[in-house]
Amino acid sequence: MGISRPPRAVTLTASAAAGTLLFTVLTPGGASADPAPRPVTRDQAPLGDPDRAARAPEGAAARALDDASAPAPARGGAERGYPRERRLPAVPKNPADRSIKLGLTPYHAIAPELNRIQGIGDRVSVEIAGRSAGGHDLYLVTVTAPESAREAARQRRMRERIENEPAAAAADKALKSAYKAPVFINNNIHGNEWEGTDAALKLIERLARAKDAKTRDLLAHHRLYVNVTMNPDGRIAGTRENAGGFDLNRDFVTGSQPETRAVRRIAIDKQPTMMIDLHGYVNGTLIEPTTPPHGENYEYDLFLKNSYANALGMEKAVNGLGYTEEKDGVRPAVIPFRDQEEGWDDWPPVFTPQYMPFHGAVAAHTVEFPMQVNNEEYDALPVRELRRRSAVNTDIAGAAMTATLDYARDHRRSLIADQIEVFRRGAAGAAPVEVSEETVPGVPGIGPEDVYTAEFPRAYVIPAAGRGQRSGTAAARLVDHLLANDVRVRRATEDFRIGGKRYEKGAYVVDMRQPKRGIANVLLADGRDISDKVSVMYDISGWSLGRLWGATVRSVPRGNPAAVPSRAVQAAAGTAGVAPRGDLRLRLDDPREVAALNSLVRDGVTVRRLKDGGVLVPGSARRAARGVAEKYGVAFSATTARGGEKVRRTRVAAAVTPGELFALREMNFDVVPVSTAALNDGFDWRRADVLFVSAGLDRADLGPAARERLDAFLAGGGGLVGRGAVGARLNSAAKLLPVTAVRGNGDANGVVRVRNAGGAVAGSGAGYGFVYAPMWFTGLGAGVRVEQAYAGGRPLVSGHWRADSSGNGGPADAAGEASVVSGVSPDGARVVLFGTEPLFRGHPKGVFAEVGRALFAVR
Repeated sequence: MGISRPPRAVTLTASAAAGTLLFTVLTPGGASADPAPRPVTRDQAPLGDPDRAARAPEGAAARALDDASAPAPARGGAERGYPRERRLPAVPKNPADRSIKLGLTPYHAIAPELNRIQGIGDRVSVEIAGRSAGGHDLYLVTVTAPESAREAARQRRMRERIENEPAAAAADKALKSAYKAPVFINNNIHGNEWEGTDAALKLIERLARAKDAKTRDLLAHHRLYVNVTMNPDGRIAGTRENAGGFDLNRDFVTGSQPETRAVRRIAIDKQPTMMIDLHGYVNGTLIEPTTPPHGENYEYDLFLKNSYANALGMEKAVNGLGYTEEKDGVRPAVIPFRDQEEGWDDWPPVFTPQYMPFHGAVAAHTVEFPMQVNNEEYDALPVRELRRRSAVNTDIAGAAMTATLDYARDHRRSLIADQIEVFRRGAAGAAPVEVSEETVPGVPGIGPEDVYTAEFPRAYVIPAAGRGQRSGTAAARLVDHLLANDVRVRRATEDFRIGGKRYEKGAYVVDMRQPKRGIANVLLADGRDISDKVSVMYDISGWSLGRLWGATVRSVPRGNPAAVPSRAVQAAAGTAGVAPRGDLRLRLDDPREVAALNSLVRDGVTVRRLKDGGVLVPGSARRAARGVAEKYGVAFSATTARGGEKVRRTRVAAAVTPGELFALREMNFDVVPVSTAALNDGFDWRRADVLFVSAGLDRADLGPAARERLDAFLAGGGGLVGRGAVGARLNSAAKLLPVTAVRGNGDANGVVRVRNAGGAVAGSGAGYGFVYAPMWFTGLGAGVRVEQAYAGGRPLVSGHWRADSSGNGGPADAAGEASVVSGVSPDGARVVLFGTEPLFRGHPKGVFAEVGRALFAVR
């Protein structure tokens, strides 16, 4: 076991109602995390602001869904050298920018500052890497010694060789000598954690002006990439989230937001060897690597070796600034791997530093500077104190950046070699190396609690539309997502057999002997149940897109995918189709199919329900069907079935989280965000046909008039879809369905097995769902239908779900119980209640349609 970590006092509590974890971690020697409870924030919960979702602009969702809002990197054509100066356009001044109060750089001042710095010399280049959900430019700065176009092309070829020919690159001494190791600094991903941006601007100018030999050597052998502010929307507004209400540091598995996709492109195109992500606020300064559990899909031995050593350097630099608790309120820095037992893990790859290793970063860190200036402090503290704290944080962020560059300069060759080794292991199908004090010398305290390694299959097969596949639309979406994450995918040109199973021509094959096998496995594997490994987790613990995105994904343990007749693909094959004759059937198993239906109904096409849960479109509307089929990539098959009830336009009053609002808009519903405050202000229920409630609406807090209007809406035929504790509480308060909602452990989350009843809501389904603070329903009264139930036995596939301190609320209690129910209230209101999280952060996209079908069912 080696040297054990010293004992730590770790206090964690869970709040299911708020959807957060609160923790305090105490360490010896005076170093500690902030003693005030620190929320582990879900973008899915309107924490402290029930109207947040209501304010998320529709335009933000449109920009996030349209990847064209972020310009794609230039490919092909003549290589350009450095510097690549670009005059950034002026941004209108905004006196309401929340960074001004802190004495920091408002967003509108960043472009002029970068324009000025570009004029200092020949080391600084600026490009627009993308645009935020709110429409603001993202500025990516490159700092390096000048390069001719020929040298820039040479650097590109070496970078490509490192990934594509890692075995040859490992033996190439000239490459290791000449390659400029890339380093990436990401700032302000949380909009109200401001100071990294200002430290970065200072660093960029210092490097532009410096004449010393150390700087010349650094820039001759490295490229420094700086994302000045990843979240300009939040920087301006003083919010953690972007304009769409999304926490961008929870988005790297799904890539739902344009800011995240921009950083994904940086990871792929720049291929950093190291990166740091600047955050606040934990006192003393928190510097990763983290506590267990550790992400099992990256090469953790190489990652820990470099991340721990760089953390020591950052710690020395931060503590060396001379700030003290007595004089300044600043405690010594904390390295969780060394100083804490659990509670700050790197298990889910939803965070920037946990995503970047899949693209070659062998050192990656979250750095949390110490002095809180956001939230309550922003409003309560005097401006002078806020600015003092911000200046301290800016100094600390700058120290962390400088120390990282020092590590990069001193270890350039080994960083390059370790990045090559990451890709070599993937391409060769090498077994992961377990961490130990022998395999990672210089890192004390490694024990069995730190060992997490994936078992990679030989391949994955994703059948296209046809036998064994629910929807070609879902398969195409998953394949395109794999490609966007730089995973190599091939498509079979003939029927084939592998791993003892037969597959049809057109199936997609992911050979796991490829440089970026880690991210392929992240996206496609089931994941792992780690409930018995640690008592709590910092964020989500299960995320399998192979199970949750609606496609059929087969793991192939053995066989030779290289022998499958196939061709490499750059995009999934088209899935749009309309039968040439007869009436048309559209399935509703996928959010794009729901979006197509809503589009048809909105355009006046008569659509009728079918008994199997799909819908009937008359052959006379074939032209309209072709239009939406092409737009949404869906297929209309021929049918002789007779339609039933007409599908009517469904306007949704939504008291929901930002993620759910985003998903509803993705499915083309007409959505009016509402909340307790909106209803008390006199919301006109004539604007809505159904109510979807999951957050921000409490009947007990409604005034008499608002409560009466809500009850009248429900009694007058308005339907209700409720999700989670808030939806169940409204159902109970309004005396609608006779059910008892049972709340599981509020800390639990992950991928679960479910049994679908084949009705109008869940249909036949894929048999998987997602939970966060899971719930189930018992005591079902007359007329209540079980639409879906948790699987028997142990329903958790992957994630973290254990009983609470009383021994209740675990997966064994949920097994076999109803997870989704429906019925009609005594007053005639149609109701559907969800105990799962069918719209969580884009993770269960293959389950989105359950909510769409529920909204149609209660209409």
